[in-house]
Amino acid sequence: MYGNAADHPDRVRRYPSDMTDAEWAQVKPLLPVPAWLEGRGGQPEGYCHRQMLDAIRYLVAGGIAWQAMPADFPVWYRVYAFSAAGGRQD
Repeated sequence: MYGNAADHPDRVRRYPSDMTDAEWAQVKPLLPVPAWLEGRGGQPEGYCHRQMLDAIRYLVAGGIAWQAMPADFPVWYRVYAFSAAGGRQD
Protein backbone atom coordinates (compact mmCIF):
# COMPACT_ATOMS: atom_id res chain seq x y z
CA MET A 1 0.00 0.00 0.00
CA TYR A 2 1.21 3.49 -0.77
CA GLY A 3 -0.99 5.54 1.48
CA ASN A 4 -0.37 8.86 -0.24
CA ALA A 5 1.02 10.39 -3.39
CA ALA A 6 4.30 8.55 -2.82
CA ASP A 7 6.76 8.12 -5.62
CA HIS A 8 7.12 4.36 -5.48
CA PRO A 9 10.05 3.00 -7.51
CA ASP A 10 8.56 -0.38 -8.45
CA ARG A 11 7.82 0.70 -12.04
CA VAL A 12 10.64 1.48 -14.42
CA ARG A 13 10.05 4.71 -16.32
CA ARG A 14 10.20 3.73 -19.99
CA TYR A 15 7.74 5.79 -22.00
CA PRO A 16 8.25 9.30 -23.41
CA SER A 17 5.00 10.29 -21.67
CA ASP A 18 6.35 9.39 -18.18
CA MET A 19 6.88 12.40 -15.94
CA THR A 20 10.41 13.51 -15.23
CA ASP A 21 11.42 13.87 -11.59
CA ALA A 22 11.24 17.66 -12.01
CA GLU A 23 7.67 17.46 -13.35
CA TRP A 24 6.66 15.12 -10.53
CA ALA A 25 8.13 17.51 -7.94
CA GLN A 26 5.84 20.24 -9.26
CA VAL A 27 2.70 18.09 -9.55
CA LYS A 28 2.90 16.09 -6.30
CA PRO A 29 1.97 18.96 -3.93
CA LEU A 30 -1.14 19.72 -6.02
CA LEU A 31 -2.70 16.28 -5.54
CA PRO A 32 -5.42 15.75 -2.93
CA VAL A 33 -4.41 14.28 0.41
CA PRO A 34 -6.08 10.88 0.97
CA ALA A 35 -8.99 11.01 3.43
CA TRP A 36 -7.50 8.42 5.79
CA LEU A 37 -4.38 10.57 6.28
CA GLU A 38 -6.62 13.43 7.43
CA GLY A 39 -8.63 11.23 9.80
CA ARG A 40 -11.71 11.16 7.54
CA GLY A 41 -11.87 7.39 7.21
CA GLY A 42 -10.91 5.13 4.36
CA GLN A 43 -7.76 3.09 3.96
CA PRO A 44 -4.34 3.37 2.32
CA GLU A 45 -4.38 3.58 -1.45
CA GLY A 46 -3.25 0.66 -3.55
CA TYR A 47 -1.39 2.61 -6.23
CA CYS A 48 1.11 5.42 -6.33
CA HIS A 49 -0.27 8.70 -7.70
CA ARG A 50 2.74 9.08 -9.97
CA GLN A 51 1.98 5.71 -11.57
CA MET A 52 -1.62 6.76 -12.10
CA LEU A 53 -0.65 10.05 -13.70
CA ASP A 54 1.97 8.40 -15.90
CA ALA A 55 -0.71 5.94 -17.07
CA ILE A 56 -3.13 8.78 -17.92
CA ARG A 57 -0.39 10.64 -19.78
CA TYR A 58 0.43 7.45 -21.74
CA LEU A 59 -3.22 7.01 -22.65
CA VAL A 60 -3.60 10.60 -23.83
CA ALA A 61 -0.28 10.71 -25.70
CA GLY A 62 -0.94 7.43 -27.50
CA GLY A 63 -4.66 7.82 -28.05
CA ILE A 64 -5.26 4.25 -26.87
CA ALA A 65 -8.34 2.66 -25.33
CA TRP A 66 -8.44 2.27 -21.54
CA GLN A 67 -8.38 -1.52 -21.88
CA ALA A 68 -5.15 -1.31 -23.95
CA MET A 69 -3.14 0.05 -21.00
CA PRO A 70 0.25 -1.72 -20.77
CA ALA A 71 0.63 -4.22 -17.95
CA ASP A 72 3.35 -2.23 -16.17
CA PHE A 73 0.75 0.41 -15.19
CA PRO A 74 -2.00 -0.14 -12.62
CA VAL A 75 -5.02 -1.97 -14.07
CA TRP A 76 -6.98 0.21 -16.49
CA TYR A 77 -10.18 0.45 -14.44
CA ARG A 78 -8.27 1.77 -11.40
CA VAL A 79 -6.56 4.40 -13.57
CA TYR A 80 -9.95 5.32 -15.06
CA ALA A 81 -11.50 5.67 -11.59
CA PHE A 82 -8.56 7.81 -10.43
CA SER A 83 -9.00 10.03 -13.49
CA ALA A 84 -12.76 10.30 -13.05
CA ALA A 85 -12.39 11.16 -9.36
CA GLY A 86 -10.01 14.03 -10.09
CA GLY A 87 -7.02 12.34 -8.48
CA ARG A 88 -8.77 10.97 -5.40
CA GLN A 89 -8.77 7.27 -4.63
CA ASP A 90 -10.63 7.30 -1.32
